[in-house]
Formats: sequence, C-alpha cells, structure tokens
Amino acid sequence: MTCLFCRIVAGQEHAEVVLETGTALAFLDTRPVFKGHTLVVPRNHIPTLTEVPDDQLAPLLAAARTLAGAMKDALGAQGSFVAMNNTVSQSVPHLHVHVVPRTKGDGLRGFFWPRVRYAEGEAAGYAARLRAAVGTG
Repeated sequence: MTCLFCRIVAGQEHAEVVLETGTALAFLDTRPVFKGHTLVVPRNHIPTLTEVPDDQLAPLLAAARTLAGAMKDALGAQGSFVAMNNTVSQSVPHLHVHVVPRTKGDGLRGFFWPRVRYAEGEAAGYAARLRAAVGTG
C-alpha cells in the first residue's frame, strides 16, 4: 500500500486515532495547526471530494461534525475550522477533512491564500458558468 492514510486505516502505520466509524477514521495530524488538529478520512481510498460516493459523504461529514463538537468539550475550544483541499495542496492524495480547534485570539487569521477582486461585471460571468455546470442555469 503506497497511500499513507490507507496504511493508517489498515493499522500498518501508527496514528493517534480519536474516532472510528464504519466508513471513516479520524486521527491527530502530525503537523497540527493547533494541538488537537484532527484529520477525518474515509476508510476506503478516495482521492478527492468529487470522487466520494453519495452514501459515504454524509457519514464523513457527520464524523467531522462530531469532532468539531468534541473539541469544544474536550479541549476547551470556542469553535473549530473545518476544511479540505481538493487535489491542490493535498499533501496526501487521500481525501481528508481537517478539523482544527479554534479560540478567539489564537493567531489564525482568515484564509491561508490571498484574496482577489472581481472586475466590474466579472462576477456575473463566473456565476453563470458555475450555474450552467451544476445544471441550474
């Protein structure tokens, strides 16, 4: 098995597991943004969000939701940051949801990428292209 997360799921690689369900496994990130930063992964190898079967999406997000609540109870976090990369910046090519404990004043500011602005009228064009792609425009 070449995928690190598949090896963790199979028990071939050590991880600090914090939650196990029939379809997902959650474990501490070894390079956390803040202590308690957890990764939630599907048990079977799914590289990206667009490849998740419909029947596995809700259980994966339910596991992330459970951890977001647990961080408040167990770690005293005021909230959490929940995110995933999809191919770009995905350090392991196995879908994973980051659940990061947050507290006001913790130093994490906004998003990790620069912001841009739309030129006059440009936003409408982007919205139209996306509506057409998802079948609502």
